[in-house]
Amino acid sequence: MDAAQQEATARARELQRSWYGEPLGALFRRLIDDLGLNQARLAAVLGLSAPMLSQLMSGQRAKIGNPAVVQRVQALQELAVQVADGTVSAAEATDRMDEVKKSQGGSVLTSTGQPATGSGAPTVRRVVREIQSLMRSVAAAGDIIDAADSLAPAHPELAEFLRVYGAGRTADAVAHYESHQN
Repeated sequence: MDAAQQEATARARELQRSWYGEPLGALFRRLIDDLGLNQARLAAVLGLSAPMLSQLMSGQRAKIGNPAVVQRVQALQELAVQVADGTVSAAEATDRMDEVKKSQGGSVLTSTGQPATGSGAPTVRRVVREIQSLMRSVAAAGDIIDAADSLAPAHPELAEFLRVYGAGRTADAVAHYESHQN
């Protein structure tokens, strides 16, 4: 791969990180591992061709053009969480993947705040994203960090909360949330 191709791939992965929270290669590999799939099966469930999936994973393409495919990715992420926490069995996950594959997608944004699949209970990731969205609608990340710095001497835990949820990465906020349960 020449320098121009490397630069284009790095740019595509950076765009993926901004649009999807991480490069699609990492996200898709995690889904493959968590749900016991191979690339061909993942492509089929998502409604993508195998070459398109490969191009997205490698950074040759940056964006998933079909909103229904994006929703299927989100549904599989939620399913993977449910499999990992034991609320969904492997057999049930297979049935759910068939349902995801058949889904046409609905509105990209839902007003209920509930996941598209599962028991109706929001996932940790969804709860964290709602908290982040609320905080970020109130103030910019720099302002939140300034507020955290002001609070830190007297209230370090509150300052940490502001930094993690107001200006941090979703994965770090999920870890924080999970470490502070019970």
